[in-house]
Amino acid sequence: MIRILRITLLALLLCVPAAPALAVVNLPDFTALVERQGTAVGNISPISNTTQKARAFPELDEGDPMFDFFRRIVPRQPRTPQREPDNESLGSDFIISSDGFILTNAHVVEDAEEILVRLADKREYRARVIGADARSDVALIQIEAKGLPKVTLGEPDRLKVGEWVLAIGSPFGFDQTVTAGIVSAKDRSLPDENFVPFIQTDVAINPGNSGGPLFNLKGEVIGINSQIYSRTGGFIGLS
Repeated sequence: MIRILRITLLALLLCVPAAPALAVVNLPDFTALVERQGTAVGNISPISNTTQKARAFPELDEGDPMFDFFRRIVPRQPRTPQREPDNESLGSDFIISSDGFILTNAHVVEDAEEILVRLADKREYRARVIGADARSDVALIQIEAKGLPKVTLGEPDRLKVGEWVLAIGSPFGFDQTVTAGIVSAKDRSLPDENFVPFIQTDVAINPGNSGGPLFNLKGEVIGINSQIYSRTGGFIGLS
């Protein structure tokens, strides 16, 4: 009887349908794309001859009655050479030919008297504007250099809503910043800017990303990061 019960129980267990396996979602790995294409993405800054501002509160001498008070809070540090402030970052760019032709946004370079391009390897070059179109917000600039890494240009028309995309740029001057998201919509238009349809994404874009490339998962540039839709000037989920 016990043996018959065991056999019956085993048969019942074998007849129970297996629970469906949980679907495993593999998120994309962008490391190879960034290593391959990131070297062609740079930073754009204006060139100015501004002098360093005078200190609002000069250093105290040892004879000053407040000297000992502040030294108890902050011990004296070894004096280091004063460093000239960096040029303020205007935006991002990307190299499209090995002989120095570069794309960026027109609004990034339109008011710059001179342009300084800093490459991913930190080399710096003065650039000249070859041409710019305010309606499409695209500018072509050139630096005197050879053998440069360059991006691969793709076909935006083949981009699909929901597809993963990646941006590389210099938000707030932080070079080689990588952010990713999906295509939220295509063929968007903004008031008074209907000349070129926009790709809407949820990629984190901030001031300084303007002019940088938007890549698909193949590592092809399918757009130029141009605008964020925000009341604060920072990223809120629309770009």
